[in-house]
Amino acid sequence: MAEVYTLVVRKPCFDLPTGCPQCLSAFIYLNFAKIPFQLNFHLNDPHSDKIPYIEVGDDYVAYDNENGGIIECLKKDVGVVDLDSEVSSLPDWVSIKAIITTWLHDALVYELWVGSEGSSAYSIYYSDLPWPIGKVLSSKKARWVKSKHGITDDNAVVKQEEIYARAGYAYDTLSKLLGEKNYLFENSPSSLDAIFLAHGLVVLQALPESSALRVKFSEHDNLVKYVQKCKSELIEAGPHPHTDASPSGSRSQSTKRPKPKSVPKREKSEAEKTFKRRGSYFVAAQLVAVVVFLTLMVTFDGTEVEVENDVDGDF
Repeated sequence: MAEVYTLVVRKPCFDLPTGCPQCLSAFIYLNFAKIPFQLNFHLNDPHSDKIPYIEVGDDYVAYDNENGGIIECLKKDVGVVDLDSEVSSLPDWVSIKAIITTWLHDALVYELWVGSEGSSAYSIYYSDLPWPIGKVLSSKKARWVKSKHGITDDNAVVKQEEIYARAGYAYDTLSKLLGEKNYLFENSPSSLDAIFLAHGLVVLQALPESSALRVKFSEHDNLVKYVQKCKSELIEAGPHPHTDASPSGSRSQSTKRPKPKSVPKREKSEAEKTFKRRGSYFVAAQLVAVVVFLTLMVTFDGTEVEVENDVDGDF
């Protein structure tokens, strides 16, 4: 019996099966590799660096924060087809990979959390959380992004120009490389196509029209057509995941296989009921703590609270 692959991602939004760029690249890679898989939505820990992750049957799980990322796990550990085997030795491979995974990755993270004031990022990562918690986590992530790039009030404009300039150079390079081909290398899909297409889909679908990054991307007609073709063939042509997944847990939607029959609910034991009650008290206490925290922030006249720990995960 063939193994059942389940890709666990952040929720769908902006008319995409998932709004998270890392999750979307794994989704596209599996489609390129023609691997049947189920799609689950993980809503409980939006800041976790384990997401996306892939489950193979009941015995194996590969997380995005392990072994070089989810796509490397798919190629090496999980045994999915290695789409890079024929092209990774080409002269331009290393430099193009660096451009996509550093300059463009950094530019999109900056634009999501700082450049567009975090509205798109909030929809992708935190909109299912209680409002105070989501706002605190979003603010913390924005400060982490600024710290990573060494951005201060004095150099913010210069740093922003540097980030956008690198992104513009990357788009120019990729536009020339792609030309009129269907894919970046050898006219066959690779992991770099999956990563860049995920980037492009989020830029065009999730960022506002006024976004500087979206404007730069839209200057390249062949890149726009390349992304739109991917959306039409890989996303719109396939089954759409449900957008009403419960925030209390994941909901499964098969991209290739029928859903299993539902299992009748069993009655909860007293121990389970007690555990659930205690969990509710804990959540209520957390909400109260966050409200107090936000009140203190306002009281101190907008003074920034020092963050001791980085946000988990690199969205």
